[in-house]
Amino acid sequence: MTLKIASRSLKILIIHLVLALVATGLVLPFIWMVLASLKPLDEIGLDSWLPSAFQWHNYADVFSMRGIYFGRWYWNSIFVASWVTFLQVFTSSLAAFSFSRLKWKGRDSVFMLYLATMMLPGLVMMIPNYQNMIFLGLVDTFQGLIIPSAFTAFGTFLMRQFMMNIPSSFDEAAEIDGASKWQLYWTVILPLTRPALVTLTIFSFMGTYNSMFWPLVMIKSPELYTLPIGMLAFDSTQGQQTNLLMAAVTMSVVPVIAIFVFMQKQLVSGIMLGGVKG
Repeated sequence: MTLKIASRSLKILIIHLVLALVATGLVLPFIWMVLASLKPLDEIGLDSWLPSAFQWHNYADVFSMRGIYFGRWYWNSIFVASWVTFLQVFTSSLAAFSFSRLKWKGRDSVFMLYLATMMLPGLVMMIPNYQNMIFLGLVDTFQGLIIPSAFTAFGTFLMRQFMMNIPSSFDEAAEIDGASKWQLYWTVILPLTRPALVTLTIFSFMGTYNSMFWPLVMIKSPELYTLPIGMLAFDSTQGQQTNLLMAAVTMSVVPVIAIFVFMQKQLVSGIMLGGVKG
């Protein structure tokens, strides 16, 4: 018995050591980025990771660079990501409610057809979407970034899988009490799907916040750039200033890290419960 316990403890120790090594390897680029953001420009290429003197003013210099609207780009990214996240969560939850709680002819067939759109590469849909934005006059606008991303088949699938786990007795009890379909959705089903809502919120915000290709196609005006597009200006306006670029990147990842840290429990719970049907 003692040998079994010792063997199991050894296996657990080995697993933790391997995970620690993997985690260290994953976090090293981030550590280098932060340290590089605190170096003078002439020390970026040196072998030493630590700067000779920490240049904290690099972060302030990012906001005062000529031709760089970092504060505006930061706000643009958060503004666009917040609106896309809100619309995706709202439309996905409504569609999932219809596909999971309401009964109508052809429901499952329509859902499978909608789900099949996930198989289409983003590049295939980019040209039709861009043509639609030209027709609507939304090129080089925030609306052009937000509207095409307001609906997501993945979000609908995630929310539907979660809603399928909610017992139908809740629907029956609400109908007996005289609740409408909207009241059933808003006051009964939606509060019970909080882990899935948080999971979809994190995925939507992170995906939109880090999106580069669609904003690169849609936005022409520098004052409307989002952060991923604005970062390209660091190498084109005043020469390559890697230390300031690393400072800007470090500040840009703060919202993503904060959201993940504060919502990681709900994220794991939503993924686990959303993937189980029973």
